[in-house]
Amino acid sequence: MSNDSEAEDTEEAVEEETADEETESGLQSGDVVTLAYTARTVDGDQLVDTTDEEVAADEGIDTEQQEWGPRTIVLGEGHIFPDVEQDVYGKEVGDEGTVTVAAEDAFGEYDESEVRTVSKDKIDEDDRYPGAQVQIDGQQGRVETIIGGRARVDFNHPLAGEAVEYDYEVESEVTDREEKAQGILSLMLDTELNVWFEDETVEEEQLVESEDDDEESEPEYETVEVEKDTLYIEATPQLTMNQQWMMGKQQIAQQLTQLLGVDRIIVQEEIGGGGMGMPGMMGGGLGGLEEQLEDADVDAEEIAEELENAGE
Repeated sequence: MSNDSEAEDTEEAVEEETADEETESGLQSGDVVTLAYTARTVDGDQLVDTTDEEVAADEGIDTEQQEWGPRTIVLGEGHIFPDVEQDVYGKEVGDEGTVTVAAEDAFGEYDESEVRTVSKDKIDEDDRYPGAQVQIDGQQGRVETIIGGRARVDFNHPLAGEAVEYDYEVESEVTDREEKAQGILSLMLDTELNVWFEDETVEEEQLVESEDDDEESEPEYETVEVEKDTLYIEATPQLTMNQQWMMGKQQIAQQLTQLLGVDRIIVQEEIGGGGMGMPGMMGGGLGGLEEQLEDADVDAEEIAEELENAGE
């Protein structure tokens, strides 16, 4: 091999290494960031979504019904359209971008077969007019016409066939763990919650490994102390009455456990004014009754003795 060829190979290797370093610089999958953005349809300039209260107000949206400001997202978790997410990768705090999301990657292409004729009896009387949003056989649709006993309903997404343009700015990268937890919970549940982390030593029963190959022998367990990285969430009325929480608390807890790298999650409720918390544990399983009573400074044996005496 000539010296020129060796020099060319060395140069190419350096360029590839530099390209890899550039690819890995900036924001990457798993990073938690806050984004300010406004999304509009390419044709028609119709507002799709925004974090800007003034933009929403200019569009006639009632801004009193929700909180406004940059939204917390976890890159790589599908919290925004993939095309927008890909554009954010490699960016730094303060960077801006504009991304056009094709219709098929946004809300889907318009499908004529999704416009169907149904019996008008499947529609509530109050919704029997053109433009009404209706739910039929588990599908969301929009009434186009009603003639006689039949209704023409469009089951396409209202923005199907529309390309969407996103203008965004990376406001900040969230590195504080409590801010991460609050931001992710706000994203999932649309409510602000009080959270905190604690490193705790707890007792667990662990199986004792035995050298005895006797399959009929009873397994032996021992009590050991282990360290648990715990996320506490205050059980406010807003949380306990939240529909997303009521329907999917286990899935939410699993996601939080993975995203925040905690061992367990405890939802703690304050009862009355005495400050006694009765924790409900998630992510690490429900704690036993005796453990909960111990946390609440209640003697389980005394309660059992009182109940026994009452029965006599």
